[in-house]
Amino acid sequence: MALLLIEDDPLLSETLEQLLSQAGHDVTKITDGNDAYQQLLSHDNDWQLIILDLNLPKRNGLEALAALRSHDRDTPVLILTARATIEDRVKGLDLGADDYLAKPFALDELEARIRALLRRHRNGNDILTLGSIKLDVTTQRVYIEDEPLSLPPRELRLLACLLRNAGEAVDKSRLVEEAFGDDESLRDNALEVYIHRLRRRLSHSDVNLRTVRGFGYLLERA
Repeated sequence: MALLLIEDDPLLSETLEQLLSQAGHDVTKITDGNDAYQQLLSHDNDWQLIILDLNLPKRNGLEALAALRSHDRDTPVLILTARATIEDRVKGLDLGADDYLAKPFALDELEARIRALLRRHRNGNDILTLGSIKLDVTTQRVYIEDEPLSLPPRELRLLACLLRNAGEAVDKSRLVEEAFGDDESLRDNALEVYIHRLRRRLSHSDVNLRTVRGFGYLLERA
């Protein structure tokens, strides 16, 4: 896989380049915001995944992401960001990022996120499936065994996040961000309520929404 790594921290950039290269990927590395912007603005690229730090020198990662999405809606983008920048994470997702990872992060989790994004990209960006469940991202419609399932917006966003990471546990903080954004009035306790409702709606399907104690939730085949 041809991967573009945009990260200005020298140690982290070198570590990620080695890790991804050892995993068999062809890695191109950029450390400057202006260079990233110009590269992503170009149409002459064939990246299969882009890892993008938001806090870049000279020009921030959000501008680079907007440049990419002005002509390319398909290439998956994983953004890296500090945990404190909630607004940036939300804006990154709104601008078209496919996933985010908060720093500091475990390398194993980064590898899992990359696998999930590449798997999703191979299966097509517009349809998320697991077992009998299908979510059409474009129309925001959910089906179980081809029968439509009506979901409120927050449950829909939770299901989309879980489907994108099917078979892998998703931490609570990330699910909270996906479902509620920066609405501070709806946090962990509300998440449990919405997970309970979603689990009930999926109870007649062939998937399980499982609690991973002390971490988060996992969607898997029954």
